[in-house]
Amino acid sequence: MRSAGEGTTMNYWLASVSKGRSPLRLAIGSVCLMALFFGFGDMESLAQPGEAGRPVSEFSSEVAVAWFELQLKLAKETPGFSPPVVSRALGYSGVTLYEAVVAGIPTHQSLAGQLNGLATLPQPAFEEEYHWPTVANSALASICKRLFANTTPSNWAAIYLLEARYNKQFQGSLRLDVFYRSVLQGKSAAETIYNWSLTDGGHESYWKNFPDSYSPPAGPSFWLPTPQKFLRALQPYWGNNRPFVLRSGSDCAPPPHPAYSEQAGSAFYAEAMEIYDTGKNLTREQRVIAEFWADNPGQTSTPPGHCISILTQILQQRNTTLDVAAETYAKVGLAVADAFIVCWYTKYEYNLIRPVTYINRVIDRAWKPFVLTPPFPEYPSGHSVQSAAVAQVLTDLFGTVAFVDHTHDSRGLAPRSFNSFFDAANEAAISRLYGGIHFRAAIEHGLRQGKCIGQKVSALQFKKSSTY
Repeated sequence: MRSAGEGTTMNYWLASVSKGRSPLRLAIGSVCLMALFFGFGDMESLAQPGEAGRPVSEFSSEVAVAWFELQLKLAKETPGFSPPVVSRALGYSGVTLYEAVVAGIPTHQSLAGQLNGLATLPQPAFEEEYHWPTVANSALASICKRLFANTTPSNWAAIYLLEARYNKQFQGSLRLDVFYRSVLQGKSAAETIYNWSLTDGGHESYWKNFPDSYSPPAGPSFWLPTPQKFLRALQPYWGNNRPFVLRSGSDCAPPPHPAYSEQAGSAFYAEAMEIYDTGKNLTREQRVIAEFWADNPGQTSTPPGHCISILTQILQQRNTTLDVAAETYAKVGLAVADAFIVCWYTKYEYNLIRPVTYINRVIDRAWKPFVLTPPFPEYPSGHSVQSAAVAQVLTDLFGTVAFVDHTHDSRGLAPRSFNSFFDAANEAAISRLYGGIHFRAAIEHGLRQGKCIGQKVSALQFKKSSTY
């Protein structure tokens, strides 16, 4: 039991977080604070004698899973975490985990030199022992504090408490030099990745979702702010950010959408009528699908978080080891991050009108979509692009896998069953037509664009060339 003095210190620490004190200063003192509050020397431990020096493949994925589950909560509850912002955080988190532990995976190599702008990372001492779950815990805690720096006081506490929980479990059966060396390895990897992130164009993007500097082009085919809130364009410059894998936002470009026309019988008009007729006659199943995949910011961890949720469920079902989790979280994070850069580049290149604007103007002034239209241009569908990118990566990793998606159990939505990752991606894509917010071309071309992105992520050389 903590003394009254210790309780006072804890209250001061939490107050410091809520007052916005430097996350870096808090991180530096966190090990000492955890030792004070949790008494590292007298606890049961997940670490066992002799675990130091063992390869990453001999440890479970529990630590990684716990941190990415917390990130889904942070993505949902941290102000300004729109889907593009969430995708970026998940991309850097996945790379951080992988780079922190890759030295303990004999068959694998760093992604330095393969990812745009990522130079050599600090290497652990070859002759020293490390405890890789401790490294992973330290790395993911450190990058969370950086990427979610504006999160709520309660979420700051959750970050520190999860870090302390695993440090408490591990330190008791590790030599102090191994423990602290492992902690510093994780922090060093996270610091290097964070410094790399500062130059991508998306730093602290949670403050910049709706810049006043952007004005959409004028004309009948172009996007206009949509009901109900008529918000400004979301992240109009996101497509100019530095991708992780692709050369630029213009890579994997889809073909043009059907030419804009208000003429009955034209291809564009026909796509609008498909949405209009579907929306007026939605079946119960179509409504369920539209709601399941809506993944609205503030209510959920957004579409990138939904993909991470699916991955986490697969890792848990398969009882995967830490090395598999590190590679897979990295690949899925890279896929969603580059998917949003490429998709957003295309969106603001075409700046296409949303269905609700077109239908209200040309077909039925009173029509409303089933799902609230998000505040950015229509073409292509972000759900399609990112879902197909992730489906490609997961299929390349695990093959065709049937699974049940429990992402929204806590929200009272029934789980959905799928025969494959692409089965899920196709349903996520078509859900946007049922929701009334995307034309069919945006959906189908978006799926192809996403598959192209996923193939490029899968082509990265995670394994050393001698292992091929």
